[in-house]
Amino acid sequence: MISLAATVLQRFRESFTSEPTLYFSPGRINLIGEHVDYNDGFVMPAAIDKGIYYAVAANNNKELHFYSMDFDEWLTVAVADIKKMNNWKNYVLSVVNEFLLLGHDVKGFDCVFAGDIPRGSGMSSSAAVEGGLAFALNEMLDAGLNRVQLALLCQRAEHNFPHVNCGIMDQFANMMGRQDEVLLLDCKTMQHQYFPLQLQGYKIVLINSKVHHTLVSGEYNIRRQRCEEGLAILKNQLNIQSFRDITRVEDLMQYKSGMPEKVFNCCLYVIGEIARTKKAAAFLPQDNLIEFGKLMYATHEGLSKLYEVSCTELDFLVELAKKDSHVIGARMMGGGFGGCTINIVKEEAIPRFIETTSKEYLQQFDIVAEAYVVATADGTRKLPVTP
Repeated sequence: MISLAATVLQRFRESFTSEPTLYFSPGRINLIGEHVDYNDGFVMPAAIDKGIYYAVAANNNKELHFYSMDFDEWLTVAVADIKKMNNWKNYVLSVVNEFLLLGHDVKGFDCVFAGDIPRGSGMSSSAAVEGGLAFALNEMLDAGLNRVQLALLCQRAEHNFPHVNCGIMDQFANMMGRQDEVLLLDCKTMQHQYFPLQLQGYKIVLINSKVHHTLVSGEYNIRRQRCEEGLAILKNQLNIQSFRDITRVEDLMQYKSGMPEKVFNCCLYVIGEIARTKKAAAFLPQDNLIEFGKLMYATHEGLSKLYEVSCTELDFLVELAKKDSHVIGARMMGGGFGGCTINIVKEEAIPRFIETTSKEYLQQFDIVAEAYVVATADGTRKLPVTP
């Protein structure tokens, strides 16, 4: 079977005369530390072996030619006419716009891209779209940005045209991932540490609920606003700068009456999740996957009951996983309101786990779930081009 990379190359060569450079930009998983990247928290993501393949070549005619194979759509726009558009176009154009804002002379290029990250699955296809193009332009323009700077550029790009006020985690994992390792990222300082992911007979299985979320619908930004509102109240009462400065839940409880309930619940979740993520990091060097998995379940409970970003379908999938003795940890992953659950499953039990989960989910919701076994991978990178 022809690979996706080869398919992208072939389509580029059919569409343009120049020879392209090929790039792979990975999606990501996040083991623990959800919805805290924009709250100065700690997260534990990893790049994965699913992502976006880009074929890119300069054309020097001051025009941008994009073809999205996944949407089967073309976009041609003059560099001078870059503006906000819709769907995938906003993401690629916003990346180009960030290079223009830095003063780089974008002379035009041709680009074909396609991916194997299911849209809306919570594996951050948006960061992969941004990261692949940013990496390619950094080389093409000889811009000299390092990987951390590229991650920050991609974050700005997502804030700008798409209007998604995301944290740094997705873009950081996309650029900084390493095969067989996870990142512990301090989202306040950008300091990061790598931990070997020794799964010891277990594998990571994602179950896609096929319930599709769109973050720009506003729910994501509402959660962020609640956190900002709660933190502003706490700053006035306590000598703190961010949620991470509160180490005892008791310190939060005394201000419960002074906050709207939903604001308080968001604060309670964030403080708990920051503590859980630091605990989880301590378990990895001990190869203590059992305790690590328990923390994943606790995270899901908080996301569902306190942060209110889960949904009936995701809660059902996590409850199914809890009943399976071959699953040691599970939770919803990503922005929420649909997407995937992430599960750590005994390798030999994976086929039965997928079969049972799919069957019960279909019976309950009349939706055919999808399952993906994923592995960690290196961050965005150039690939060899075959003739």
